Amino acid sequence: MWLTNSSIGRKVIMSVTGTALILFLTFHACMNVVALFSKEGYNMICEFLGSNWYAVAGTVALVALIAIHFIYAIILTLQNLKARGQNRYAVTDKPEKVEWASQNMFVLGVIICLGLCLHLFNFWFNMMFAEFANSGYAYVDATIGAADGYTMMQYTFHNAGTLSVVYTVLYLVWFCAIWFHLSHGMWSAMQTLGWSGKTWFTRVRCISNIYVTIVMLCFTAVVLSFAILGRGAFVCS
Repeated sequence: MWLTNSSIGRKVIMSVTGTALILFLTFHACMNVVALFSKEGYNMICEFLGSNWYAVAGTVALVALIAIHFIYAIILTLQNLKARGQNRYAVTDKPEKVEWASQNMFVLGVIICLGLCLHLFNFWFNMMFAEFANSGYAYVDATIGAADGYTMMQYTFHNAGTLSVVYTVLYLVWFCAIWFHLSHGMWSAMQTLGWSGKTWFTRVRCISNIYVTIVMLCFTAVVLSFAILGRGAFVCS
């Protein structure tokens, strides 16, 4: 099958799965921003997306998307190294017009996966998993309900002492890696899927960078708000 056996097909798979993950990040960012305005509203969303069958199915689908995206990234990286042969050991100047993110997409991807593991531990493990495996309470603090996402963010980024500082820094580094990865990956995916005209290429690239920046600023604003204020920026104590 050309999708899995050809270089172009593999890039299409990377583009489709990458686009799906960007849409998920957009939803996640919009969901998190609610925490800046309403504790009750955010917790309602967390409860709706708790250990229900559709949330579990969505989690499985998301993990599958990430796995496929990462596996094909490894395949394409190894394919490129093989194509370069001995030339990969030669010392060459970096092309002026090639972005740093483009040259380091795989490394950025590894950092993103490590950050994802931390995020899954902090929130999925202590919320969705704990909801049906730990009597409905977070593992890190038995006083926090597994569906109380607002309090979990307070604990993670503000109330856990030095650990909260470490978590905040690690999340900000993670967000930077995601931004660099997506700032190249989004418009590259659009180009692979056919938006390759000279005029539209420039427009899509600009729109992609703005879009990715807004999404990642949403995540950053939420983390910094809880880290500095201990609560959402606009939520009354």
